[in-house]
Amino acid sequence: MLIYERLYNNFGSRGWWPGDTPFEVIVGAILTQNTSWKNVEKAIAQLKSDNLLDLEGMYKVEESVLAKAIRSSGFYNIKAARLKNFLVFLIDEYKGNLDVMFSEDLEDIRDKLLGVNGIGQETADSMLLYAGCKPVFVVDAYTKRIFSRHNFISEDNTYNEVQGLFMKNLPKNVDLYNEYHALIVNLGKNYCKKKPNCTDCPLSSSVFFFDSPHGLFENIPFRPIFGSDENLNPKNN
Repeated sequence: MLIYERLYNNFGSRGWWPGDTPFEVIVGAILTQNTSWKNVEKAIAQLKSDNLLDLEGMYKVEESVLAKAIRSSGFYNIKAARLKNFLVFLIDEYKGNLDVMFSEDLEDIRDKLLGVNGIGQETADSMLLYAGCKPVFVVDAYTKRIFSRHNFISEDNTYNEVQGLFMKNLPKNVDLYNEYHALIVNLGKNYCKKKPNCTDCPLSSSVFFFDSPHGLFENIPFRPIFGSDENLNPKNN
């Protein structure tokens, strides 16, 4: 937990994922593919303005109209189709009920989501963690960039390999996965860019350069973000 502690002490709680409802979070997870969150925020605002940010409104509207509303997110025609694909899946499989969908076993619903055209691993896991409160760690480009630069993983490691490294060594806790991923994103956006700012980086200390990936999960005391220490103790999960 050494890296987590350092990031949390520097950045504080990130309050991620922004969204008023699980449905909004899911829409945001699709819209954020290959674009910045600032562009997604504009698209979300337009959907709200057009009364399209709900299951019924988005399902009934013409795909071309939906595409126009999310234009700011980029690749809007593709993303409109992907949103429609998800809605058809949700209605066909669960009669449009997200609570029923998220009540399924994690592995089962994850496999089903990955079968929806346009939903990949990062998008599916973002939906599951942030909208469904399922204990699955989200891996993104920032995760691979940061931890490969610190020699914990290789740039060639697959999504599943990187995800497994975290999930096998961290307490199985939704709030922890949520906050850790958000902290990684913040580090990647502000310090560990393609041209990194290593001088001011919170992880610049040589203490983070371990010979083994086990150093990534050093079991030291850390301040819990949500709930009590007991909830984040590996022995209790």
